[in-house]
Amino acid sequence: MTVRIAIPAPSSDEKYNGRSLPAYVDALEAAGASAVVVGLDEAQEKLAEVLAGVQGILLPGSRFDVDPGRYGEVRRPECGEADAARTAVDELLLKDAFNLKKPVLAICHGAQTLNVLRNGSLIQDLKTEVNHRPGRTVVEAHPVKVAEGSRLAALLPAGSALETAVNSSHHQAIRAPGDNLRVTAVSPVDRVIEAVELNSQEHFVLAVQWHPERTCAESAVSRSIFKAFIEAATLWQPPRVEDSVTVK
Repeated sequence: MTVRIAIPAPSSDEKYNGRSLPAYVDALEAAGASAVVVGLDEAQEKLAEVLAGVQGILLPGSRFDVDPGRYGEVRRPECGEADAARTAVDELLLKDAFNLKKPVLAICHGAQTLNVLRNGSLIQDLKTEVNHRPGRTVVEAHPVKVAEGSRLAALLPAGSALETAVNSSHHQAIRAPGDNLRVTAVSPVDRVIEAVELNSQEHFVLAVQWHPERTCAESAVSRSIFKAFIEAATLWQPPRVEDSVTVK
């Protein structure tokens, strides 16, 4: 049976979705999975049916920002508007994933959303010497340094120096990691957090700030990220409810 991955429509902006969504779908299909696109206006009953039939969650990027009020800050002028519909769907998808330990891959805005929903915070607007948004067509925008022993490190080529070049298209980033999230990659020049993982061997949760879905053709690391995610989804099984035993 083909693994099915739920992915919310990236935003309430249909033109943006038309540009961005196909790359995620293509990357999932290339890794051997089927994408189940969740509309942002989906009724909760329908969404529950969808979640019952998927083995993993992919949170994509978005042209919108996370509402800073969600992490206790006042919006700054540089911070873009939020997308309430996308936020609501993300919350339901992540609740399902964490309740049932379904694998999660979160990308760019998805990584930021995951972090905030785990009680972390964000930098509302990056101002560093590194250009973190050089454009969609730049394949290698800057390097990232990967933490030894992390899930991400295991996806790098054998013998690598725990560093890889990534594309980049964001003006916000994780400031403080959320609950039980481990920082596993940073931009070495400005120390911007580029990846976090759930600190759990049993539950695959990987969040990256860059866009591996755009560089699968050029990057072995991008392909490995999707391959590892789909392998985890293939192995996922719903938790068994053990019969309760009364001790007398």
